[in-house]
Amino acid sequence: MKDIEKKMRKRAEEVISKLTLEEKISQLLHEASGIDRLGIKPYNWWSEALHGVARCGRATVFPEPIGIAATFDEDLMYRIGDAVAAEGRAKFNIAQSIGNYGEDAGLTFWSPNVNIFRDPRWGRGMETFGEDPFLVSRMGVAFVKGMQGQDPFYLKTAACAKHYAVHSGPEGIRHGFNVDPSKKDLYETYLPAFKALVQEAKVESVMSAYNAVYGSPATGSHYLLTEILRDEWGFQGHIVSDNGAVEDINTGHHKVKDYAEASAKALKAGCDLDGGAAYEHLKEALDRGLVTEADIDRSLLILFMTRLKLGILLPDDYSPYKEAPESIICCRKHGNLAREAARKSMVLMKNNGVLPLKKDIASVFVGGAFATDTFALMGNYYGIAGHMSSYLEGISTHVSAGTKIYHMYGFQATTPNVNPLNYAIKEARTKDIVIITLGLSGMLEGEEGDAIATANHGDRDSLRIPEHQLEFLRQIGKDRTNKIIAVVCGGSALELQEVRELCDAVVLTWYPGQAGGEALADLLFGDANFSGRLPITFPTSAEALPPFEDYSMKGRTYKYQADGIDYPFGYGLAYGGKVKYGPLKAVRTDSGVKLAITLSNDTSCTIEETAQLYMAAPTAGVSSPFNSLIGFKRVKLAPGQKKRITFTVDKERLKTVVEDGTSVLIPGKYTFSVAAAAPCKRSEELGLECSKATIDIQ
Repeated sequence: MKDIEKKMRKRAEEVISKLTLEEKISQLLHEASGIDRLGIKPYNWWSEALHGVARCGRATVFPEPIGIAATFDEDLMYRIGDAVAAEGRAKFNIAQSIGNYGEDAGLTFWSPNVNIFRDPRWGRGMETFGEDPFLVSRMGVAFVKGMQGQDPFYLKTAACAKHYAVHSGPEGIRHGFNVDPSKKDLYETYLPAFKALVQEAKVESVMSAYNAVYGSPATGSHYLLTEILRDEWGFQGHIVSDNGAVEDINTGHHKVKDYAEASAKALKAGCDLDGGAAYEHLKEALDRGLVTEADIDRSLLILFMTRLKLGILLPDDYSPYKEAPESIICCRKHGNLAREAARKSMVLMKNNGVLPLKKDIASVFVGGAFATDTFALMGNYYGIAGHMSSYLEGISTHVSAGTKIYHMYGFQATTPNVNPLNYAIKEARTKDIVIITLGLSGMLEGEEGDAIATANHGDRDSLRIPEHQLEFLRQIGKDRTNKIIAVVCGGSALELQEVRELCDAVVLTWYPGQAGGEALADLLFGDANFSGRLPITFPTSAEALPPFEDYSMKGRTYKYQADGIDYPFGYGLAYGGKVKYGPLKAVRTDSGVKLAITLSNDTSCTIEETAQLYMAAPTAGVSSPFNSLIGFKRVKLAPGQKKRITFTVDKERLKTVVEDGTSVLIPGKYTFSVAAAAPCKRSEELGLECSKATIDIQ
């Protein structure tokens, strides 16, 4: 243990020795009381920073995580985490100076969400980095490192890996739902991101989920919280329950008789901090012999160490992160970063040549439910930006001053029009270019009680775009002579077959954050090229998927879904055309496999390509995935440029998770693919680039 850590641990133990039992218990609640006689200020552990400091007023709003995942850019993700932490520090200092010790004003941020987006019907999937454990791990690790800083002891802010574990809907039954995944699915799909954040990023906190796993509520699971997280992975930080998850042990899962038993079960399992209020019953649990004071002291020491690392338990002049000026909040640098992230996140799904647009077009119609709706930029868990660029605003700043811009809604986001007259149809049909915003917003997908326009607690029972939105497209597309561009909003997969047929170009914007309008216009008018790639598979429909409640990975994601794919994982177009993939060379080494390939840009446009490395083990499609993403690189290529890139795959990455959850190296032929999207039948139908090499590994 480093000297400073020993010193701080001793300091924490000294403070604990001076506390009464009641004071100790008060510090295990997320709304921790102040202890004036020791100089300890009140502290609320609950703050959010999913894509910018959230729910605490003014802050830079970056794209929703599903959009950031579409960038496949770890460096960008790190820079975003660093910017969010800087603003978090500045806001904390200001909050402290005005006596604001409440919720969302702290330095312990309950982000990122590294659950696997296993089913596109899940309303909270937008919060995640997609369906692939490797991509989720890489983006999550980068975010945490940016958030926590690089000091060997002190933390810039404390990040939190949530929701541990096997959690991804349905929202309506999350407080009492039990999941019995196979050990293979557990260790292959649901745990890798958490393990990576613990062992690589040294994440300071892990949040336990609402649901039960193998019959035990996750928040009271000794198997998850102690045997795997602490004993197997060596986690040193603190464990916090999701809000009210300790209460759920009693009221949701009905595993105990009262809140005292629920608190005891959670604390004994390893949950240090109560995200709700059930730990108020720990005194009763102690009196009944369900816990000991030593149990309380164990968790309290861990929590105090987090606060000492943040420099906020007691006065601390040594933290390198103590000073953070207010001027950094919503600064120009962060605004530019938000715009860069939004540009890189958007995915060009179709283009028949209409894009990029000329800036001196005579007339353009901009309509749909989200053209001026800044809420459609924000997703969920958001802050309030000092500047929000709507899609209409972004377009208006890019076209010539002589261009006629006509804006009408045409349709509402969630409900059909009432008025039988709709002037927008005629106006759209008479303009040279029509840009229609459609899809979803936070009213139609989201967390349990956020999405107020759904009947499924934020989830969806269909992947279809609302029918009245499609009907408007049909009406303006009939016998047309102009060009239609669909700007599709939302945080999940949608059925896009009809949109694709009705439109000349289709752009997926996700929830792009404060600079969404500027970024979209940068792309539509050719000031930048598209480079976003899908971090999820787009099925043909929900009917192509297993039941939502089924947590088996069979038939899910690009790894196990063979049919019913409309757009494959990793898909995305760019102006100019395709980057060409040369022959893939694979060489076995003592440490694993080394691969090399040359990418060629024969187009007239600069392209930033995401080359994706996939592996198929000898048992692929039988007892292992069809393919697994094991690497990716963003490669910038000027017109006519060629670049040779290499990948190194170590022996551990070659292993396959088998039925008992262990990883083994299966002897036989391994197929490696460097591709523009996940190798599958649909990728071949779309003519996507893919270069393969097979090597025998014993």
